[in-house]
Amino acid sequence: MEISRKLEPPKKGFSVFEFEERLLRAHSIMHKHKLDALFLTMPANIRYFTGFDTQFFHSPTRPWFLVIPYNKKPIAVIPEIGKTLMEMTWVEDIRTWDSPNPNDDGISLLFSVFKDLKIKFNSVGAELGMEMSLRMPWIDFNKLLEKQKQTFLDATQAIWEIRTVKTKAEINHINFICKAVSSCYYSLPKIINLGETERQVSEKLKKNIIDSGADSIPFMPVVSGQNGVSQIISGPSDKELEKGDLLFIDTGSTYDGYFCDFDRNYAIGNASDEVREVYDLLWLATEAGINAAKPGATTGDVWLAINKIIEDKKLIKNNVGRLGHGLGLQLTEPPSHSFKNETKILENMVLTIEPGLEYLPGKLMVHEENILVTKDGPQLLTTRAPKELPIIN
Repeated sequence: MEISRKLEPPKKGFSVFEFEERLLRAHSIMHKHKLDALFLTMPANIRYFTGFDTQFFHSPTRPWFLVIPYNKKPIAVIPEIGKTLMEMTWVEDIRTWDSPNPNDDGISLLFSVFKDLKIKFNSVGAELGMEMSLRMPWIDFNKLLEKQKQTFLDATQAIWEIRTVKTKAEINHINFICKAVSSCYYSLPKIINLGETERQVSEKLKKNIIDSGADSIPFMPVVSGQNGVSQIISGPSDKELEKGDLLFIDTGSTYDGYFCDFDRNYAIGNASDEVREVYDLLWLATEAGINAAKPGATTGDVWLAINKIIEDKKLIKNNVGRLGHGLGLQLTEPPSHSFKNETKILENMVLTIEPGLEYLPGKLMVHEENILVTKDGPQLLTTRAPKELPIIN
């Protein structure tokens, strides 16, 4: 396996021109969906349109609002504590209140913003659908529903239409974090040993990932077990690595807010013929999924290409549900590669290809790579996993 030379990280942050281009695209899509404005509360959506990022997003105490009129720049309606930071972005219209205020946590300010909106369709799009959430009390949102002259509609389709196709700058960010983590996965067998705990392995890998340029590691399951693992979503434990274990590691590490999301499998000491067979099968299924992810295909086509490889082995079943997803400012984004999903794959989508299966009762294995869809077909962002299962002695 060839590992790319270390990449220089892209410059953090984005130009005003980048945000202007995102806004123009949003205005066009909003017009198509007949929306006078978008009403946004999710941190990822706010960050996408403004560049604003605060660790206060981790606190549930204060809501943060962004309104995007169909004919104007974004309007930020935020707690006073965030004003100085928001002024560092390209947003000019910033309205604040002293928060927390249980009696009026920004709702009066929102009323005034919506009152002044230019009306064309008499509708405002909100985060009401799948993989969306309102980051505000339902009681307060209900006040908007009751008193505003505009109708609130589900803007999920419009928002994901805006965000799913990545800009060149976004792609550069994702490519960097994918390459950095790929290098760390590759070197992991050289720095861990039989008898170390899952937690020790996790700590070593995290240090290398941070040293390679990542900003944070919000997601890192580290799981091991004899002849396979029973689940793939927990953090590391104090279990020691033993001969015959399969070690599974997955990570969503970030650079400037943008995620990678891919895993690697390692055998400790040795691997059974069955584990090797499953690893080989999933490697081939991943290859089939990568090759199927072309502009004009659907995510259902990707699912079928992967699943055909898996189901050709009669004793092995796929029970994961979906076999990959979108990737960007969030660890998982639409679309999902699922059965009969008709979502069209478009140029400049960033996708994960993620076949997984249960090959013995309670024993799982998953492979995952990250790709960019180009006009010429799929392009790997991660460095491909070894074709043969790596052994750690």
